[in-house]
Formats: sequence, structure tokens, C-alpha cells
Amino acid sequence: MPYRICRIFEIENGHMLSKHPDKCRFPHGHSRRVECVLEAPDLDAREMVSDFKVLKLILGDYLDRFDHAMCMNTDDPAYEEFKARYGDRVIGYKSEDPTTEILARDIFHHLSTSLDSYRAGAAPDFPLRDTVRVASVKVWETSSSWAEFTG
Repeated sequence: MPYRICRIFEIENGHMLSKHPDKCRFPHGHSRRVECVLEAPDLDAREMVSDFKVLKLILGDYLDRFDHAMCMNTDDPAYEEFKARYGDRVIGYKSEDPTTEILARDIFHHLSTSLDSYRAGAAPDFPLRDTVRVASVKVWETSSSWAEFTG
């Protein structure tokens, strides 16, 4: 696929890695950058892969649920207490640690599935062709560390 576009989102997000042998098993946060790349074999009638707004329309609300939220393994002994105290600001990952790799995977799958739903009811000003697909999602944990998931 010769053409790619990327939209970057920024969120403040915490997690706990209960399987980690060191400090990462404690609650901590990151200023994350989420890079979403779409690709297509050719350009549309507007000379675009897609309007960047399509990514915002598809991902805005989904990523907002991660902003200022704590992601936790549901097997973590503290999970129930955190969930009871902070409600929907605690996002449970069933029996897996919410590593940056796992977040990249989940955002990739959500975006891929949502592209198909968006196409079906796309706003006329922001169409999305069938040939556009998700190439990758990269999630930055720090300014020097990231994880990527590709299809």
C-alpha cells in the first residue's frame, strides 16, 4: 500500500502491571501518544487516503474513556477495590496485564472494526472508501518507549 496517513492522539493514562517484578506493578501513569496509521493503494477524488477527521470521529470517544483512567488486570488483588472506588475510570483487562503492547492491540482492533461500521453510515462530507485499512497503531509510553501492533 503506497499511501499512508497518521493521526496522533494524546491521553493521560495509568496502569498497574501485576505480573511485573519491579516498580511497574504499582499504580503509575503515562502521558501517552497514540499514533493511528491508515493506508490505501490509491487516493480518493480529493487526493487523500481519508480525511484526518475520520480518525477523530471514530476514535475520539473510545480513547476518551482511557484518559485519566487506570487500566488493571482483573486478577490483581486490588482490582475490585479500585473498581468499587473509581467506577468507570478503572478499565479491567481479563486476566492480562494492560501493557502498552496490549493497549496498542486493543486500539488497533477497535479501529479496524469501527472503520467498517463507519463506512456503512459515513457522513457525506467525510466518506471512507473500502480500500482504506488500518496499517498500525503505535502507543507511546514515554518519550523514548513505544509499542506497535499491525494487522
